Amino acid sequence: MSASLRILLITPPLTQLNTPYPATAYLKGFLGGRGYQVTQADLGLELVLKLFSKEGLGRVFAEIEAGAYSLTDNARRMLRLKQSYLSTIGPVIRFLQNKDNTLAPRICHSRFLPEASRFDNIADLETAFGTMGLTDQARHLATLYLEDLGDLIKETVGPQFGFSRYAEKLAMSATSFDGLHEALQAAPNLLDQMLVELLDELVARVQPNVVGFTVPFPGNLYGALRLAGRVKQISPATKTLMGGGYPNTELRNLREPRFFDYIDFLTLDDGEGPWLRLLEWLGKGNRAAEFVEHQAEAEVEYLATGVGSGSSAAAVEMVHSVLQGAVEARNLPFQRTFLRNATGEVEYINQPFPDVPHPEVGTPDYSDLPLTEYLSVIEVLNPMHRLWSDGRWNKLTVAHGCYWKRCSFCDVTLDYISRYETAPSALLVDRIEQIIAQTGQTGFHFVDEAAPPLALRDLAIELLKRRVSITWWGNIRFEKTFTPDLCRLLAASGCIAVSGGLEVASDRLLALMEKGVTIAQVARVTDGFTQAGIMVHAYLMYGFPTQTAQETVDSLEVVRQLFQAGIVQSGYWHRFSMTAHSPVGKNPAKYKVAAIGPEQGAFAWNDLWHEDPTGTDHEAFGPGLAKALYNYLHGVALTEPLSFWFDFRTPKPTVPRHLIQQALQEPAKPDDARPNNRLFWLGNAPELRYEPAKKGQRAILTFYEQAEDFEVTVPAVLGPWLLELLTTLATDYDTKILLKDAATSYPTATSQPWEQFLLSPGWQLLREKGLLVL
Repeated sequence: MSASLRILLITPPLTQLNTPYPATAYLKGFLGGRGYQVTQADLGLELVLKLFSKEGLGRVFAEIEAGAYSLTDNARRMLRLKQSYLSTIGPVIRFLQNKDNTLAPRICHSRFLPEASRFDNIADLETAFGTMGLTDQARHLATLYLEDLGDLIKETVGPQFGFSRYAEKLAMSATSFDGLHEALQAAPNLLDQMLVELLDELVARVQPNVVGFTVPFPGNLYGALRLAGRVKQISPATKTLMGGGYPNTELRNLREPRFFDYIDFLTLDDGEGPWLRLLEWLGKGNRAAEFVEHQAEAEVEYLATGVGSGSSAAAVEMVHSVLQGAVEARNLPFQRTFLRNATGEVEYINQPFPDVPHPEVGTPDYSDLPLTEYLSVIEVLNPMHRLWSDGRWNKLTVAHGCYWKRCSFCDVTLDYISRYETAPSALLVDRIEQIIAQTGQTGFHFVDEAAPPLALRDLAIELLKRRVSITWWGNIRFEKTFTPDLCRLLAASGCIAVSGGLEVASDRLLALMEKGVTIAQVARVTDGFTQAGIMVHAYLMYGFPTQTAQETVDSLEVVRQLFQAGIVQSGYWHRFSMTAHSPVGKNPAKYKVAAIGPEQGAFAWNDLWHEDPTGTDHEAFGPGLAKALYNYLHGVALTEPLSFWFDFRTPKPTVPRHLIQQALQEPAKPDDARPNNRLFWLGNAPELRYEPAKKGQRAILTFYEQAEDFEVTVPAVLGPWLLELLTTLATDYDTKILLKDAATSYPTATSQPWEQFLLSPGWQLLREKGLLVL
């Protein structure tokens, strides 16, 4: 049954250049495990590679020269440099694909790349990259070169083009479908033509009877609909499906029939369950499909027949059959699915099927995707943003949803946040090993809303137990469960960076948004990560309801102190946006703001306009906050007064100048004082020997480690006990040894009580070298 369906999953332009967006890989892994024949393609990447080639740019320049475009001076300069662009585009793409790194010196030290306006405000590359970061510097320059070409394309042959925001304006807050409909009905531009050419080749090769599109962002919608419309032209019998983050947040109240000229079925939330129901139904090829198509005709015929006592038996039987079909059609076995019924109206069907549990979604399957063709770019000189855009990262979730799900600015009412489920650590590492075997890549980005600390602890222990070496990063909450020892464990398992929400950096506003953290707590947690060698990125927010100018300035002062203390290395300011599915959007009066639109239309509805009568002019602060942060993350101007960053009068900060330092100096309860905590040893099993001492003998344990060897000296009676304890910890990860277990087995023959031993130099040295209390 499933074998009869040929399914094609498409990521439309444009998400990321450096790594595949994981939605199709997740769905392919899930459906492939149930016997479906699935092919996937990233047409965003393929469009970029087709466009940014000698042939593709040749078509761009030819169309510009043949057209009647009103060109800026920058565009005219680029046209004069046409031959330079045509001769350099191939080598630059190969360099960004890591296929020719020897090009880096030419990019950096010779006039190899033609330069346009993106190079005008180039940063001090020597400061940003140092004298050794030649490849990174070249990657940044090559990225600026691509962005120059993107600007030219957007100005001329492809006005909707954008590397990460392709046609985004058409879908942003689009309560009406009119703008998209008009753009889709217009004659295709050069980029549309290239996209259609790619699709035609793909459809001819795969010959799908189901084509699915993931639309994670507004910028993916136009491309998805343009492609879906082409599928309808060249293969009218093929069914088109859509899901993804954009429909999940923006299209939950969809009533626009014209949308279904392109898409047959739109599903909400996790796709596994809804797509499984749809594919099972489509695979049967049953008469329910015919009833949907002919339902309106059947009802008219029923009325015209006028069944009564004088009707023939055949007529009665026919009408009963029609009625039965109509009932079947109206009770389709669908889950969270929109469709257009036979009367032309949009219908939402959500039968009470259970969701597919998180442990059963399967392992993402990256086959079909050309992993060696992605581009590693460096867009901005921000260390966390670099992780987003540079390098190949396998994307995986530790848990489904958010374990906190209380933040008032977040879509906590939607499934992707509200339904929290975990998977066993052993299963997660099974998936990690399968992905590594398939992709050959050991980098992982855990894309959870906020990865739960205890699940990360178990995952780290399982990775260390199996000796699976990966490099990973992800999003967390700065909560106190992330102790310094847990941070060290995560670092040992391969964690290189975390990002978390500091948001408004104001204790009053943090409490109002129910963030569940305080500034002092954030300082201690970020210090723990930094001390463990893990980079920290802070999500920052301004413009939250009732935020005053004083609180905005005070927030910037807190951020300044965090960077000055060296415990946050990266950050980004976001302007608060009120959404329909957040607590603020559902109850704006509670937060003293007024929702003023837009009116809910037949199409998208999520972002809400609002007034903040008790707050400040939030928009005015945006440029100054961004400028200050850019300098702080490069260690520049950390001692300048905050008024330096704004071109209008601002209040002086009221935050104490040493707020963060005081938070870091507050004594914390030592982990050693928690007897139910688990002992974990990051090192190897030691060797034991004895040496003479003033009174008898002393035991010396020698540890041979990667960086350096060291010795721990303890009374002779403690030697065998400590050797056994550390050997067990180093070799047996399945047996949990709690601190109280170690206390119970502690030799009674020693004159040194347990509590005193915990303060001894030997124990403290072990703690420093990797004896964790979790």
